[in-house]
Amino acid sequence: MDHTPEKNREQSPAELVQRYKLPTKNLLLVTRALTHRSYVNEHQEALEDNERLEFLGDAVLDFVAGAWLYSHFPEMAEGELTRMRSAMVCTEQLAEFARSYDLGSAMRLGHGEDNAGGRQKDVLLCATFEALVGALFLESDISTIQHLVHPLLEQVSEHLAFSADSRDPKSRLQEWSQGQRLGIPKYVTVSINGPDHMRMFEIEVQINGSTYGRGSGHNKQAAERAAAQAALDAIENS
Repeated sequence: MDHTPEKNREQSPAELVQRYKLPTKNLLLVTRALTHRSYVNEHQEALEDNERLEFLGDAVLDFVAGAWLYSHFPEMAEGELTRMRSAMVCTEQLAEFARSYDLGSAMRLGHGEDNAGGRQKDVLLCATFEALVGALFLESDISTIQHLVHPLLEQVSEHLAFSADSRDPKSRLQEWSQGQRLGIPKYVTVSINGPDHMRMFEIEVQINGSTYGRGSGHNKQAAERAAAQAALDAIENS
Protein backbone atom coordinates (compact mmCIF):
# COMPACT_ATOMS: atom_id res chain seq x y z
CA MET A 1 0.00 0.00 0.00
CA ASP A 2 1.34 3.43 -0.95
CA HIS A 3 1.19 5.64 2.13
CA THR A 4 2.68 8.69 0.45
CA PRO A 5 -0.10 11.29 0.71
CA GLU A 6 -0.44 14.55 -1.13
CA LYS A 7 0.47 17.19 1.44
CA ASN A 8 -0.98 20.64 2.02
CA ARG A 9 -4.46 19.92 0.69
CA GLU A 10 -7.56 18.73 2.45
CA GLN A 11 -8.93 15.36 1.45
CA SER A 12 -12.56 14.29 1.66
CA PRO A 13 -13.71 11.10 3.40
CA ALA A 14 -14.29 9.53 -0.02
CA GLU A 15 -10.75 10.38 -1.12
CA LEU A 16 -9.35 8.93 2.09
CA VAL A 17 -11.23 5.67 1.61
CA GLN A 18 -10.24 5.40 -2.04
CA ARG A 19 -6.59 6.36 -1.62
CA TYR A 20 -5.91 3.81 1.12
CA LYS A 21 -8.49 1.22 0.02
CA LEU A 22 -10.11 1.24 3.44
CA PRO A 23 -12.53 -1.65 4.01
CA THR A 24 -15.75 0.36 4.13
CA LYS A 25 -18.56 1.65 1.96
CA ASN A 26 -20.18 3.71 4.70
CA LEU A 27 -18.94 7.23 4.06
CA LEU A 28 -21.27 8.65 6.70
CA LEU A 29 -19.58 6.57 9.37
CA VAL A 30 -16.12 7.53 8.11
CA THR A 31 -17.17 11.18 8.06
CA ARG A 32 -18.28 10.92 11.68
CA ALA A 33 -14.93 9.36 12.59
CA LEU A 34 -13.18 12.39 11.10
CA THR A 35 -15.40 14.97 12.83
CA HIS A 36 -13.98 16.73 15.87
CA ARG A 37 -16.37 18.28 18.38
CA SER A 38 -15.10 21.76 17.46
CA TYR A 39 -16.60 21.22 13.98
CA VAL A 40 -19.96 20.19 15.46
CA ASN A 41 -19.96 23.32 17.61
CA GLU A 42 -19.75 25.47 14.47
CA HIS A 43 -22.00 23.44 12.12
CA GLN A 44 -25.53 22.71 13.26
CA GLU A 45 -26.02 20.20 10.45
CA ALA A 46 -23.28 17.97 11.92
CA LEU A 47 -25.16 15.81 14.39
CA GLU A 48 -22.38 13.84 16.06
CA ASP A 49 -18.63 14.07 16.67
CA ASN A 50 -16.18 11.18 16.77
CA GLU A 51 -15.84 10.73 20.53
CA ARG A 52 -17.98 7.57 20.82
CA LEU A 53 -16.13 6.00 17.90
CA GLU A 54 -12.86 7.03 19.54
CA PHE A 55 -13.90 5.13 22.68
CA LEU A 56 -14.65 2.02 20.64
CA GLY A 57 -11.48 2.24 18.58
CA ASP A 58 -9.36 2.61 21.71
CA ALA A 59 -10.71 -0.70 23.04
CA VAL A 60 -10.28 -2.45 19.68
CA LEU A 61 -6.67 -1.28 19.36
CA ASP A 62 -5.87 -2.42 22.89
CA PHE A 63 -7.12 -5.90 22.01
CA VAL A 64 -5.43 -6.08 18.60
CA ALA A 65 -2.08 -4.89 19.95
CA GLY A 66 -2.30 -7.21 22.96
CA ALA A 67 -3.17 -10.25 20.85
CA TRP A 68 -0.40 -9.44 18.36
CA LEU A 69 2.19 -9.15 21.11
CA TYR A 70 1.00 -12.35 22.79
CA SER A 71 1.50 -14.36 19.60
CA HIS A 72 4.77 -12.72 18.50
CA PHE A 73 6.58 -12.78 21.86
CA PRO A 74 5.66 -16.14 23.44
CA GLU A 75 8.45 -15.98 26.03
CA MET A 76 7.82 -12.41 27.17
CA ALA A 77 6.50 -11.86 30.69
CA GLU A 78 3.15 -10.20 31.32
CA GLY A 79 4.73 -7.00 32.62
CA GLU A 80 6.84 -6.49 29.50
CA LEU A 81 3.86 -7.28 27.25
CA THR A 82 1.87 -4.61 29.06
CA ARG A 83 4.66 -2.07 28.65
CA MET A 84 5.03 -2.77 24.95
CA ARG A 85 1.30 -2.56 24.38
CA SER A 86 1.20 0.78 26.20
CA ALA A 87 3.96 2.08 23.95
CA MET A 88 2.24 0.79 20.80
CA VAL A 89 -1.08 2.49 21.54
CA CYS A 90 0.12 5.63 23.30
CA THR A 91 -0.97 9.01 21.97
CA GLU A 92 2.31 9.78 20.23
CA GLN A 93 2.52 6.42 18.44
CA LEU A 94 -1.10 6.43 17.29
CA ALA A 95 -0.56 9.98 16.03
CA GLU A 96 2.28 8.65 13.88
CA PHE A 97 -0.01 5.94 12.53
CA ALA A 98 -2.54 8.67 11.73
CA ARG A 99 0.13 10.63 9.86
CA SER A 100 0.91 7.60 7.73
CA TYR A 101 -2.67 7.90 6.44
CA ASP A 102 -2.50 11.70 6.31
CA LEU A 103 -5.55 11.87 8.56
CA GLY A 104 -4.67 15.45 9.45
CA SER A 105 -5.78 16.62 6.01
CA ALA A 106 -9.06 14.71 6.33
CA MET A 107 -10.09 15.82 9.82
CA ARG A 108 -13.17 18.04 10.08
CA LEU A 109 -12.24 20.79 12.54
CA GLY A 110 -13.78 24.04 13.65
CA HIS A 111 -12.06 27.17 12.36
CA GLY A 112 -10.52 27.97 15.74
CA GLU A 113 -9.01 24.50 16.15
CA ASP A 114 -7.86 24.44 12.55
CA ASN A 115 -6.18 27.83 12.84
CA ALA A 116 -4.52 26.69 16.08
CA GLY A 117 -2.73 23.89 14.22
CA GLY A 118 -5.13 21.11 15.16
CA ARG A 119 -4.22 19.04 12.11
CA GLN A 120 -0.71 18.56 13.51
CA LYS A 121 -1.61 17.93 17.17
CA ASP A 122 -0.78 14.45 18.41
CA VAL A 123 -3.84 14.29 20.66
CA LEU A 124 -6.25 15.03 17.79
CA LEU A 125 -4.48 12.76 15.32
CA CYS A 126 -4.53 9.95 17.88
CA ALA A 127 -8.23 10.43 18.59
CA THR A 128 -9.07 10.48 14.88
CA PHE A 129 -7.12 7.30 14.23
CA GLU A 130 -8.91 5.57 17.10
CA ALA A 131 -12.27 6.79 15.80
CA LEU A 132 -11.51 5.56 12.30
CA VAL A 133 -10.59 2.13 13.65
CA GLY A 134 -13.86 2.13 15.60
CA ALA A 135 -15.83 3.02 12.47
CA LEU A 136 -14.14 0.32 10.39
CA PHE A 137 -14.72 -2.25 13.13
CA LEU A 138 -18.46 -1.52 13.17
CA GLU A 139 -18.64 -2.36 9.49
CA SER A 140 -16.38 -5.40 9.47
CA ASP A 141 -14.83 -7.63 12.12
CA ILE A 142 -11.72 -7.96 14.23
CA SER A 143 -9.78 -9.85 11.54
CA THR A 144 -10.26 -6.92 9.13
CA ILE A 145 -8.86 -4.54 11.72
CA GLN A 146 -5.97 -6.88 12.38
CA HIS A 147 -5.15 -6.93 8.66
CA LEU A 148 -5.13 -3.13 8.69
CA VAL A 149 -3.20 -2.58 11.93
CA HIS A 150 -0.70 -5.45 12.01
CA PRO A 151 1.64 -3.89 9.41
CA LEU A 152 1.78 -0.74 11.54
CA LEU A 153 2.64 -2.78 14.63
CA GLU A 154 5.34 -4.64 12.70
CA GLN A 155 7.00 -1.33 11.85
CA VAL A 156 7.45 -0.29 15.48
CA SER A 157 7.76 -3.62 17.31
CA GLU A 158 11.49 -4.21 16.88
CA HIS A 159 12.37 -0.80 18.26
CA LEU A 160 9.99 -1.19 21.18
CA ALA A 161 11.15 -4.70 22.01
CA PHE A 162 14.71 -3.56 22.62
CA SER A 163 14.20 -0.03 23.88
CA ALA A 164 13.99 0.48 27.62
CA ASP A 165 12.40 3.84 26.95
CA SER A 166 9.40 2.08 25.41
CA ARG A 167 8.07 1.59 28.90
CA ASP A 168 5.41 4.04 29.94
CA PRO A 169 6.99 6.69 32.22
CA LYS A 170 4.22 6.21 34.78
CA SER A 171 5.10 2.51 35.05
CA ARG A 172 8.81 3.29 35.32
CA LEU A 173 8.19 5.89 38.03
CA GLN A 174 5.99 3.51 40.00
CA GLU A 175 8.66 0.81 39.80
CA TRP A 176 11.23 3.25 41.15
CA SER A 177 9.03 4.57 43.96
CA GLN A 178 8.05 1.10 45.10
CA GLY A 179 11.66 -0.02 44.87
CA GLN A 180 12.54 2.86 47.20
CA ARG A 181 9.68 1.85 49.51
CA LEU A 182 8.00 5.22 48.96
CA GLY A 183 4.64 3.88 47.89
CA ILE A 184 2.65 4.53 44.72
CA PRO A 185 2.86 7.91 42.95
CA LYS A 186 -0.21 10.13 43.23
CA TYR A 187 -1.26 12.39 40.34
CA VAL A 188 -2.92 15.67 41.32
CA THR A 189 -4.62 18.04 38.88
CA VAL A 190 -3.21 21.53 39.41
CA SER A 191 -5.24 23.39 36.79
CA ILE A 192 -7.45 23.01 33.72
CA ASN A 193 -7.39 25.89 31.25
CA GLY A 194 -8.67 26.75 27.79
CA PRO A 195 -11.97 26.23 25.91
CA ASP A 196 -13.58 22.80 25.61
CA HIS A 197 -11.90 21.96 22.31
CA MET A 198 -8.45 23.10 23.49
CA ARG A 199 -8.32 22.06 27.14
CA MET A 200 -4.89 22.06 28.76
CA PHE A 201 -4.38 20.02 31.92
CA GLU A 202 -1.52 20.65 34.34
CA ILE A 203 -0.76 17.81 36.72
CA GLU A 204 1.89 17.20 39.35
CA VAL A 205 3.02 13.83 40.64
CA GLN A 206 3.54 13.36 44.35
CA ILE A 207 5.41 10.55 46.06
CA ASN A 208 5.23 10.09 49.80
CA GLY A 209 3.81 13.60 50.16
CA SER A 210 6.50 15.35 48.09
CA THR A 211 6.13 16.76 44.56
CA TYR A 212 8.55 15.12 42.13
CA GLY A 213 7.43 16.51 38.79
CA ARG A 214 4.86 18.53 36.90
CA GLY A 215 3.57 18.16 33.34
CA SER A 216 0.87 19.42 31.00
CA GLY A 217 -1.13 18.01 28.11
CA HIS A 218 -4.41 18.18 26.24
CA ASN A 219 -5.83 15.35 28.32
CA LYS A 220 -5.15 13.93 31.77
CA GLN A 221 -3.35 10.88 30.46
CA ALA A 222 -0.85 12.95 28.47
CA ALA A 223 -0.34 15.36 31.38
CA GLU A 224 0.26 12.50 33.81
CA ARG A 225 2.83 10.94 31.48
CA ALA A 226 4.58 14.30 31.15
CA ALA A 227 4.63 14.71 34.92
CA ALA A 228 6.03 11.20 35.39
CA GLN A 229 8.74 11.85 32.80
CA ALA A 230 9.65 15.12 34.50
CA ALA A 231 9.94 13.26 37.80
CA LEU A 232 12.16 10.59 36.23
CA ASP A 233 14.38 13.29 34.71
CA ALA A 234 14.67 15.04 38.08
CA ILE A 235 15.54 11.76 39.83
CA GLU A 236 18.20 10.94 37.22
CA ASN A 237 19.78 14.38 37.54
CA SER A 238 19.66 14.55 41.33
